[in-house]
Amino acid sequence: MNRQSFLKPRMAALAVASALALGIAPPAHALFGVGDIVFDPTNLVQNIMTAAHTLEQINNQIRQLQNEALMLMNQAKNLTGLNFSALAQLRAALAATNQLIQQAQGLAFNVSQMEAEFTRLYPNAYSASTSGSQMALDARQRWRNSLEALRTATKVQSQAVQNFASDEQTLTDLVNRSQSAVGALQAMQATNQLLALQSRQTIQAQQLQITQDRATALEQARQVAVQERAREVRRRFQGEGTPYTPYTVNFYSN
Repeated sequence: MNRQSFLKPRMAALAVASALALGIAPPAHALFGVGDIVFDPTNLVQNIMTAAHTLEQINNQIRQLQNEALMLMNQAKNLTGLNFSALAQLRAALAATNQLIQQAQGLAFNVSQMEAEFTRLYPNAYSASTSGSQMALDARQRWRNSLEALRTATKVQSQAVQNFASDEQTLTDLVNRSQSAVGALQAMQATNQLLALQSRQTIQAQQLQITQDRATALEQARQVAVQERAREVRRRFQGEGTPYTPYTVNFYSN
């Protein structure tokens, strides 16, 4: 047997082994034949290219599955809720200020009740049937209304100062949770609570402004009522008769 006839079976066997290692079934005529084994390099290259292409598709599918798994994990993080709520603290601070306003003495904050009391205690003019003692009692009540309005304003101011410490702690907690948020939902919820804190402080500022303006308005109304009472007292002192007219008297006439 010459050298060429000896190498052909070995080359065919090597090709078949390579194809088997890649999971490719070699063609039948390469395995079985009459006489010498026939080696088809074109068919082998084509099979190898097919296997490589299939392997590349599998790798692409694996990478796609990995990306989808990562996307699902990120979505799960974005949907994770914030395990913290400052709503109870904000409502408690707001309720404390509201309670001070509801407990205010003097002129009521109710619109209809306030209108009736204001008309009685701060009249445009006193009628002749109003006694002097009644005017004195009304003046005393007006003074008490001004005093209670100032007292309420100072209470609301004190409550606002007490709320500052609580607001500072709440703000710190919300900012820390916003910065450490693992997803969009947690960051959004922390931001919403920060906006709620800002709204609560705005409402408190409005409450404080209302009580201060009320104290100022009642004091101004009291001063106007004082002037009207003084005018009525002077009118009653002068009376309704003919006023005295001075004239010259001569004590040494003949």
